Parts: sequence; C-alpha cells; structure tokens
Amino acid sequence: MSREEAEKLASTLNYRHEDSTVIAVLQDINTKEVLMVGHMNREAVVKTLTTGYAHFWSLSRRKLWLKGETSGNFQIVEDVRIDCDSDAIVLKVKSVGPVCHTGNWSCFYRGYSDFIK
Repeated sequence: MSREEAEKLASTLNYRHEDSTVIAVLQDINTKEVLMVGHMNREAVVKTLTTGYAHFWSLSRRKLWLKGETSGNFQIVEDVRIDCDSDAIVLKVKSVGPVCHTGNWSCFYRGYSDFIK
C-alpha cells in the first residue's frame, strides 16, 4: 500500500486506547487461529500498511517495534480488517515462525483449566 493510502486509512481510526492506540489482533490467514493481541499507534498502522510486516506500539517500552525483529519470526500481513467502531484492527497474517515469546505458535495456548487446578 502506498504511504498516501496508508495515511488516509490510519486517519480514519479511533485511537482511544492507552497511549492513543487501537487494539490489534493477529490472526493466521489460513487456520483463522488468533495468534496474539497488541496495540498499534498511528505510526505502527502506517508502517504495517506500507511494509507488509506487522508493527506494534509497546506499552511497556513505549516504542514502536517490528514483530520478529529479534526472533526472526516476522508476521507478513495478507489482509486487514477494521471493526465497526474503528478502534480495533485485525491483521490476517502468514507467520514465519512462532508468535509467542514462549516459543508457542500462538499466545493463546493455555485453556481455562490451566488456571483452575
């Protein structure tokens, strides 16, 4: 996507969450599995749309980051969906490797029974 198109789309979003972000959900393009949830500020949205790689705003480090920049497990964006309130975005991705920092394919690998033993 061109920078101009990305800026136009980014300007339609409602950055109402912490640090002026939208909620970002990574979903596997093929399996539809939810891989992770993060936050994106305007810069992360534009970088994602113009590069084709998922970028996020780190609330803890207060900086922009490219998913996979240290692990090599990049997330290649195949499709983008925006919710009805324009405050959340779904990135349908092709994952180069595990998404979770634990080494699991998805950050959602634990079931409720793991917490109520």
